[in-house]
Amino acid sequence: MIGITSYGAYVPRLRLSRAAAAQANAWANPGLLAQARGERSMANWDEDSLTMAVEAARDALAGRSTDGIGAIYFGSSTHPFADRQNAGLVAAALDLPESIGSCDLSGAQKAGTAALIAALDRVAAGGAGEALVVVGEHRRARPGSAQELQYGDAAAAFTIGGSAVIAEFLGGHSVSVDFVDHYRGTGQEFDYIWEERWLRDEAFQKWVPAAVNAALEKLGIDPGAIDHFVLAEPVAKLSALVAKRCGIAETVIADSLLGVVGHAGAAHAPLMLASVLQKAQPGQTIVVVGFGQGCDVLAFRTTATLGELPTRSGVAGSLKRRKEERNYPKFLSFNETVSLEKGLRGEANPQTALSAMYRNRRMLFGLVGGSCTKCGTAQFPPADICVNPSCHHQGPMQPYRFADEAAQIKTWSADWLTYTPDPPAHYGMVEFQRGGRFVADITDWDLGKVEVGQPVRMVFRVRGRDAQRGMVRYFWKAAPLAGAGEN
Repeated sequence: MIGITSYGAYVPRLRLSRAAAAQANAWANPGLLAQARGERSMANWDEDSLTMAVEAARDALAGRSTDGIGAIYFGSSTHPFADRQNAGLVAAALDLPESIGSCDLSGAQKAGTAALIAALDRVAAGGAGEALVVVGEHRRARPGSAQELQYGDAAAAFTIGGSAVIAEFLGGHSVSVDFVDHYRGTGQEFDYIWEERWLRDEAFQKWVPAAVNAALEKLGIDPGAIDHFVLAEPVAKLSALVAKRCGIAETVIADSLLGVVGHAGAAHAPLMLASVLQKAQPGQTIVVVGFGQGCDVLAFRTTATLGELPTRSGVAGSLKRRKEERNYPKFLSFNETVSLEKGLRGEANPQTALSAMYRNRRMLFGLVGGSCTKCGTAQFPPADICVNPSCHHQGPMQPYRFADEAAQIKTWSADWLTYTPDPPAHYGMVEFQRGGRFVADITDWDLGKVEVGQPVRMVFRVRGRDAQRGMVRYFWKAAPLAGAGEN
């Protein structure tokens, strides 16, 4: 039996009020007020498709060893790097073995389901170990456009294997159609969008239902036996058109999440699948459709093992951890669609030393320090002399990962002079429960909520962007545990 062995998801805590965004642009485009309902997920300034994919993967891998992961696939249409293995960087942040294979999938909104198919094919072909699938999306839209309200930022992750399967893969069917409802040319900032009627009448009333019907016939699945129908519709109500033409009950159509997340591009079908798995019961049939220049149709049947999977945050947990954002200019600034004055302190643009980054990659990306081989004291960064005053043993240390360790704020400061896209800059001494401390940036914290002794978790975030050279620098920051330091 081959299929999904675990799942995880991540939705940023910030949610842009569509009403606030629509009202800010109503002077030029009053039609936006018709879409001023609900909210869309909004990445923090230090989040992108890669950092969100890391968080979703951590959710999927919670409580289990990563030793059995043999490959990683990263699907997105907004990878941070055009010529650098983004999947390899996710693997480094998760401190996966460097002996694994890695692959980026992009070029269409069905890159998420394509990554799932690639991982399933690898395991079916006898590839060593499980495969990890991560999908993240952070699309930018032109200010004042309908897409600015419709898009959303999110990520999902799955492990694929041949044992302890929670959702057996029944099979799939794909079609490749150069149907262009939108596109983004190389070097372009924003998508070019064709009219919605074209999308509805030509795709979702014709060849998409035909592809779903072909998949059901191929796999011998009766439409009436489907318990969850997952279709990543770009706009609302399109899945109902497809379901009707395929004889699928409208009651089994999965929540599109458009009202609370927005459309998460390549990550949307996987995100909906993760949401369904969080509420599904054993023995249920799930059909997933990923759309974009064709479509992928995948079918799964949940097993009894689903009920044994440890509790995870998933989509439901991410949706509970939310903060409404009504500051539309802040949204524009975070997405770099408007340039604010940075001041003299914002002019520093140090070049990233690629050689030093490589030599310290486990420490920088995996947050790996050291543990004394004599007394067990943990410290970050690793050194050749133990910091324990009762030990001071000299010699190489055992690698020790701090990313998932419990920690708390020892000291902190809110700095209004240091440049940051979201002032003030919070930073301070973070102390780990088992030992080890270092000065870290503090993120996702509301002004006036930081206190000494508060528990934190480490998160992989953007440390800085070098616009001149196209480099994104990543490191770990301290963020509040759910419910702490947040409004």
